[in-house]
Amino acid sequence: MAQRDTRDTAHRAASLTARELASWQPQTGSADSDLVDELGTLVSRSRDLARNHGVASGAIQTITDNVVGTGLRLAATPDYRALGFDKSWADEWTRKTEALWRSWAETTDCDAAKSLNFHGLTTQVFRAGLLNGEALALPLWLPERGGLFATTLQLIESDRLDTPPGKLNDKSLRGGVEVDRYGAPRAYWIAQQHPGDTLWGLGHQNLSYERIPAQTRFGRRRVIHVHDKERTGQSRGKPLLASVMPLFKMLDHYEHSELQAAVVNAMIAAFVETPLDSESISEMFGGSVEDYIAARSDWKVRLQGGAIIPVFPGDKVSAFTPSRPNSGYGQFVENVLRHIGTGLNIPFELLMKDFSKTNYSSARAALMEAWRYFMGRRQWLATYWARPVYELWLEEAINKGLIEAPNFYENKALWTRCKWIGPGRGWIDPVKEAKASQLRLETGLSTLEDECATQGLDWEEVLEQRAREQTKMRELGLSIQPIMPEPVADPSNSQPDTESDHSPDEANTQTNTPV
Repeated sequence: MAQRDTRDTAHRAASLTARELASWQPQTGSADSDLVDELGTLVSRSRDLARNHGVASGAIQTITDNVVGTGLRLAATPDYRALGFDKSWADEWTRKTEALWRSWAETTDCDAAKSLNFHGLTTQVFRAGLLNGEALALPLWLPERGGLFATTLQLIESDRLDTPPGKLNDKSLRGGVEVDRYGAPRAYWIAQQHPGDTLWGLGHQNLSYERIPAQTRFGRRRVIHVHDKERTGQSRGKPLLASVMPLFKMLDHYEHSELQAAVVNAMIAAFVETPLDSESISEMFGGSVEDYIAARSDWKVRLQGGAIIPVFPGDKVSAFTPSRPNSGYGQFVENVLRHIGTGLNIPFELLMKDFSKTNYSSARAALMEAWRYFMGRRQWLATYWARPVYELWLEEAINKGLIEAPNFYENKALWTRCKWIGPGRGWIDPVKEAKASQLRLETGLSTLEDECATQGLDWEEVLEQRAREQTKMRELGLSIQPIMPEPVADPSNSQPDTESDHSPDEANTQTNTPV
């Protein structure tokens, strides 16, 4: 007869008696109850790591450089078919709209503080999303500025978004976000000053709060709250570093202790041993043992090249063999950093900017995985930040008669369709990847628009620039000889790929990584 299983649960992971699991009983709270009360601690620790830990700071900068880089460029794509227009009309509308957008976005007129252009604002919003888990912007209407457009953006620290003193978080107010019964934000409670700004001389209890509706009565946004929602019902965002903070902090302690031990070890050159006991010292030198130790302390001996070391009678000089740095230090730290890289969704090579131990195939696979993550973050930023800003600006431009858009409010989603072009991916092997791009175009698997976008270029600008260059070459009497592509080899006759056999040194000469 088979012995009955005596487990206390059907799932071993749910066991309450197993020795390794008995003390592991986390709470099952809602998204907001698990986050809101702990958000202040998470944010302050995240900022401290970014300020004081080089790897954390570098990781934030690496992600920002690859997602935002030199900025997001607008490519307006109204749904002209659904709107009842043809392609030529749409092309003309797009060119005019993008030109007007650049006149606003490439100047500091878009910033209420008159210090950043749209690219600078976008970079700050994304960095705030990484460090704080969220970013907050107030679209303002400032016609007194005297510019062509009255729409401006005021970025504010997410710390100012909070439940005011005297109010409690409940089903309709979550961490300063007032929601309706469906969870949609109705208003935001924002402090007039930063609660940690000591220059104001105000305590948290003395701050005044303003209730700002999420939108006007005619539907125009008054608050842009950019944050990730990991769970249903989540009202606030969580810092990127939250899951790896303990690892970062313990690694920082370990490295600091190891460095201190190495410095102390380096300061000790040798030991001087004496075979005398206290009675022998008293008989030989007279006086007490304390007098002998004091005399030794006053005896200055400097170790230097070619030095002769005088010692007391019976003394022996013993060499000191330091035990730091630990022989397993490098491998241990590398393993911890690989764990941290996984938590941050970027490979170790990109986290540490170190491709010395990586061959061509491994580097390519790592960067492709990283690029997938970067493109997802870029799409998130474009959807929840760039497009809402574009909608606000376009609404004003249309109402001022600068852009023609019949029935705009009835077909707002059709008029505001757009794409955002970010920095290029870069090439690991330019020759092979250029041939692959050419092959995709020739076989119809891709378009010039998509191929240019992967390198951060606008396909129309590329064609227009090429046309101008060719016209100039004709004017100067220069021949235009296109580069003939090499014939594509038959896959059945191709040789096995030997890329993975490249040595690390060979890989270093071929790798052009986006950082």
